[in-house]
Order: sequence, then C-alpha cells, then structure tokens
Amino acid sequence: MALTVDSAPAEANRFDVMRHAMVASQLRTNAVNDARVVEAMARLPREDFLPEAHRAIAYRDTLLPLAGGRSHNLPLATGRLLTAAEIRPTDKVLLIGAAGGYAAALLAGLAGSVVAVEEEPGLSALARTALAAYANVELVEGPLAAGHAAQGPYDLLVVDGAIEALPAALLDQLAPDGRVVTGLLDRGVTRLAAGRRTEGGFGLVDFADIECAVLPGFERLRTFQF
Repeated sequence: MALTVDSAPAEANRFDVMRHAMVASQLRTNAVNDARVVEAMARLPREDFLPEAHRAIAYRDTLLPLAGGRSHNLPLATGRLLTAAEIRPTDKVLLIGAAGGYAAALLAGLAGSVVAVEEEPGLSALARTALAAYANVELVEGPLAAGHAAQGPYDLLVVDGAIEALPAALLDQLAPDGRVVTGLLDRGVTRLAAGRRTEGGFGLVDFADIECAVLPGFERLRTFQF
C-alpha cells in the first residue's frame, strides 16, 4: 500500500522561511522601520494574495505580472509607503489599487477600517476571496481614479502603485489634515511621496526612489508645445 505524504506543512514552512528572509534582507535594511508594519509583513502570507502561478515567487524583490497588464507591487515599495503613512489604529483608510488584496490585509491589522478599490475584474475576484475573513475591509470594484466618496472622508489615502497625477476627486475624499502616501511616475522613473491636506492646500514630498507598479487611469494630460 502506497503512503501519501502531505506536502502542505513543508510548503508552509518554506513560505515562512522566505517571508522572514524578505523582512530581514529587503525591509529592515531599507528603512521599513515601523515596528507594527514590520510585524504585519512578517506575519501575513503574501502568497495567499497572488494567483496560483505566482505563489512560488511571492517574496522576490521584483514586480509580479497580474491580470489586465497590471503588476503586484514590490514588498519594499508597499512597506515604505505604509511606514511613511504613520498609520493610527483609528484611521479610516482609502486604498487605491487593491490588486489581490495584500496591502488591504496589511492595513486591516494596522488601521480601524479600510475601503479598497480595484477596477480589474480578475484582481477584484482574487481579492474578494482572499479578504473574505477581514471584517474591517470593504472591497469596491470600480475605477481607481474615482476612489469611493460614499464612505469618506478618509484619514489616510494609500495609493499602492505609481501614478502620474493625483486627481482632485481623490483629494476631495480626504478629511481635513488627511494624509496621502503614493508612488509617482515621471518620465519613466518611479518614486515614493507623502503629503497632507491642510487649509493652505496640498503638496507631496518625495522620500524614496524605488521601483513600483504603475497604476492605470492617472495619466497627466499631454499638451502640444509650438
């Protein structure tokens, strides 16, 4: 009689090893120094938020291709964004670019509530399954650039990817003194930035040059010069 060996424990242990290696080599050495963010990323199985074909490479320091021409953000980019966000346990968060739900799940353990927006149907379906047990996360399927004003205002806006321009429609969903962390795309180069909405206006300050996934629908209007 042949014996059947359950490979699940070995696979889980392999992912645990890769996850802790990611924290040690990618995050801690690159200014992801908020203890709550580090602990959340050390605990959460990133592979559970990816298509089956990409589970084995979940912890690589590279962009992972997803449905609809999208990419899953680098762990370092997400970690730096969440560190810069200075997340409070009472924060109401609007997440733009939910992808498979990984950043939303991280935020669920750090903030009070999360509204996660995803426009790509395949990714939205993946995220809905992965986030089913997260009671404080609401997944909204719709245009990324539109956000979700119905649940605003928000204390924090997290754009988990790079955009050319931040639409006024998203800024209008921020509460007074609300914070923003986002990736920015300028002439093919991506970087990370943070800002805050004040009575005097709004501005973003760059804080890192890091490769990150580019999100669609945020293109800056082009003008002709003569």
